[in-house]
Amino acid sequence: MSIRRAWFALAVTVVWVALGTAVAVADPAGPTDYGSEVTSIEPDTGGFDIEIVGGDSFVSLTVESGVTIEVIGYSGEPYLRFGRGGVVEENQLSPSKYLNEDRYASAEVPDTADAEARAAWTVVADNGSYAWHDHRTHWMNAIEPPGKAPGDQVAEGVIPLLVDGVEVDVTVVSVWQKPPSALPVVLGVTIGVLLTFATVRRRGQLINTVLIVAAVAATVAGVVGFLSVPAETGPRWALWALPMTACAAGVVAVLGKSALIALSRRTLQLLGALELVFWSVLRWPWLWAALLPTGLPFWLDRLIGASVLVTAIGAVAATVAEMTSPGRTVSFRP
Repeated sequence: MSIRRAWFALAVTVVWVALGTAVAVADPAGPTDYGSEVTSIEPDTGGFDIEIVGGDSFVSLTVESGVTIEVIGYSGEPYLRFGRGGVVEENQLSPSKYLNEDRYASAEVPDTADAEARAAWTVVADNGSYAWHDHRTHWMNAIEPPGKAPGDQVAEGVIPLLVDGVEVDVTVVSVWQKPPSALPVVLGVTIGVLLTFATVRRRGQLINTVLIVAAVAATVAGVVGFLSVPAETGPRWALWALPMTACAAGVVAVLGKSALIALSRRTLQLLGALELVFWSVLRWPWLWAALLPTGLPFWLDRLIGASVLVTAIGAVAATVAEMTSPGRTVSFRP
């Protein structure tokens, strides 16, 4: 029965992770080793704020009330239009619309897209602000730039705008960032190892207590990361939903059997630990990349990620050992 429950916990976690990673409708901002920034606006007409979010992932444009702006696409066609009332529209016939669906412009451009055709506008926002991938602002390859090293400029591009009819060029430069310090990851792993030794030695409800603490920390990191980028960029809700569910599973396991969840303490414990393991795997690049799409200090996010990963793996091992040890029963204790 213990093995069946372990497989059940694994299956539920896999399905939950699959849902969380598949639902995203956009290519969300992720950790990156390249940082882009706006270096000049010529002429500087004012009336808008433009910045790079997610390191180098998205261009975010916010337009003041009463100002109209048109973003020009890669073929010189109208791509985005910001109206005076805060309405933002996207040209559905612009080839740029489809090329901007992911970071590396790998999406197929349909035959209906035509840079020469009259624009077909669709409202995409109503608050005067919008963010999009713009391939003029970042390194367009998954491999490292040949002949370059950290600290070097790897890309430079211009985003052309029409601001109340005035042609404006926004220049963006991207720089390969130097690698971050490994100290937060080392410290996080150390914390995780210490917690793992404690749970393996004591087992029982201590595992749940440690898991709840780890899940709360992971939830905070996930929520901050989710809210740190614009909603239209498609941040993955699995970043906060997985650890939040793990926390709930731990609380239910500590409180005792639920009338609605006919699962043993150890099954819930294993479920929560597995969710934290998968959360850590999803965020594996966050431990090493130079820039992270989060409002947390990068060192703190890395420390949380490393400690949660090691703690969750230790909790899985300790729980499986409990469930399979001879003479142990898998049931709730009031």
